Amino acid sequence: MNKAKARVGLYVGTGIVTLLLNVIAWNSTAFCDNYIKYVFPVWVNTYGRLTGMVPFSVGEIMLGLAVVLTALALVLWIPWLAIRVFVIRVKKKKGEAVSKMTASVQRWIKRYYLFFAWVFNIVCLIMTLNCFILYHASTFSEKYFGAPEGAAVAEGGSFPKREYTLEELILVRNLVVDECNRLSYEMERDEKGEILYDKDIGNEAIACMQALGETYGQLAGYYPHPKPLFTSDFFCQQYMCGYYFPFSMEANYNDVMYIMNKPESMCHELAHLRGYIFEDEANFISFLACVESDDPFFVYSGYLSVLNYLDNDFYKAVGRDNDAYFAQTRILSQVTEDNVYVTDEEWERINGKALIDTEVVDEISDAFVDTTLKVNGVKDGMISYSRVVHLLLQYYERRGLFLS
Repeated sequence: MNKAKARVGLYVGTGIVTLLLNVIAWNSTAFCDNYIKYVFPVWVNTYGRLTGMVPFSVGEIMLGLAVVLTALALVLWIPWLAIRVFVIRVKKKKGEAVSKMTASVQRWIKRYYLFFAWVFNIVCLIMTLNCFILYHASTFSEKYFGAPEGAAVAEGGSFPKREYTLEELILVRNLVVDECNRLSYEMERDEKGEILYDKDIGNEAIACMQALGETYGQLAGYYPHPKPLFTSDFFCQQYMCGYYFPFSMEANYNDVMYIMNKPESMCHELAHLRGYIFEDEANFISFLACVESDDPFFVYSGYLSVLNYLDNDFYKAVGRDNDAYFAQTRILSQVTEDNVYVTDEEWERINGKALIDTEVVDEISDAFVDTTLKVNGVKDGMISYSRVVHLLLQYYERRGLFLS
């Protein structure tokens, strides 16, 4: 009985700690900032190093196990209900004893649900420690771009409310287009025109992030080597370039997407490991890491990663006026060809063997991600990804682009 009470107490205590951490995080930015500065790196430097020693994605396996455990919990509900309602109740009415096999099955199911409850409890705690708290910390722009004192910050966002002009947006957009156009000529290509790269992209991504850490202190420190996802085809159907696993502290990337997405995506996922959980911030950090590299391949990937965001915002800003749009610097056809998520050949292979239609998978994935973001206080959900444009405008403003 004492052991049972101790287990219940520990279970309840873990739940209370998880709840309290979330309540404090939602109400104290200072708590979250200090947690990211002093505690969060401990997880990266301990079991992040351990999982980093394994050549495959530990988080991907854990995610698969979670699906199996959850499915089993749902399936076992049927025999559990049948035993409770139809067997035990009927036996009691007849004054008959329940068979040993039935009692054994009932005990086993009960133990499984207790185990599942513990797993769920621990999952909530880990998600709180390695994900949820991060949503309520100071933003990148607040920390490094010196937001004016008392300036209003966009709700759930990463930038002070400052209305940039169309001319300023055009300057940044054209700068990025010019860089993409120039760099497209510098890439080594095969006979089909696809870009080649013979270095270890993961090692280069780590070097880029560590170099960036010399300017932005929170980005300094240990980074595990990014790992390819075994189920990259399925992640392609979700239009996902990478995944940060809070349970294993790993940065994972889609190994099937076109090569130009990989440098930026690896840096993006590595940014999450330094406490930057917002997607717009991770987008911006990966952009910086790539464009400040000495490697043209990484620089090109960085500029390509923000090209669509800037171009789309510009097109909307001119009222979708084609004449006004084409009056500005044009994107070369080679850049458009390089700026693809997955090649047509790969899409044909993926869709040819897919068990579920890509459109269905994408819709479910978008709904899940959008809901997760909103639950954590990002009220505009997946639209927040495009807020990288505001960070870019801030960045180039501080570099004096708008004064020239």
